[in-house]
Amino acid sequence: MLAMSFQQYDEFLQENKLSNDKNAVRMVNNVGRKIQHAVERYMREQNLADRLEGFKWEFNLVESDQVNAWAMPGGKVVVYTGILPITQNDAGLAVVLGHEIAHAIAEHGNERLSQELLRQVGAVSLMVALDKEPAQTKKLWLGIYGAGTQLGIMLPYSRTQESEADHLGLIFMAIAGYDPYAAPEFWERMSADKEGGSPPEFLSTHPSGETRINDLKSWIPEAMKYYRKG
Repeated sequence: MLAMSFQQYDEFLQENKLSNDKNAVRMVNNVGRKIQHAVERYMREQNLADRLEGFKWEFNLVESDQVNAWAMPGGKVVVYTGILPITQNDAGLAVVLGHEIAHAIAEHGNERLSQELLRQVGAVSLMVALDKEPAQTKKLWLGIYGAGTQLGIMLPYSRTQESEADHLGLIFMAIAGYDPYAAPEFWERMSADKEGGSPPEFLSTHPSGETRINDLKSWIPEAMKYYRKG
């Protein structure tokens, strides 16, 4: 999984334009590293540090109008410039990064990949699928991890997976020193952006709604126990 992730991530970066906005690039890296350290601390405290073995964290800002961000296994993260007007600041970006990395840490993509490989390629093993249908498997991979908009494939997370990523992401951003109250505020802005026209790419795999916002608000007291202002 990690080898495939690193290969697909490198290919994606070669085929897409990285942002030249130094301030925005610096913000993505700074917030990303803080979330990374928060995740590493949380996993150590939960005796789950072995799940991060082999991770090679990387955060890149890609020049695109798409309202999107995603994380692949192994700590490979991409943020699109199009989502920055909605994140607005470091805390808003921490909401997105915490949520996306939570999906990767909880191995939600792995679960969906196994299901889709069996359904579309007739193979459970990633290696077998790559051997049988390499092009289709790579396309499926990108669609599962949120990078497949240009290929016309975006596979949504389940409601349970979304809820788990919201919960974990809220804790991650709190440990990193970002105010958990920024989370429901971000999703409210995302919902408002949806009402202005076609749904943002981010909502193709991350449906918004009143239930999600209410859930986040209900988890804030727990997250505040982890929160330490930077």
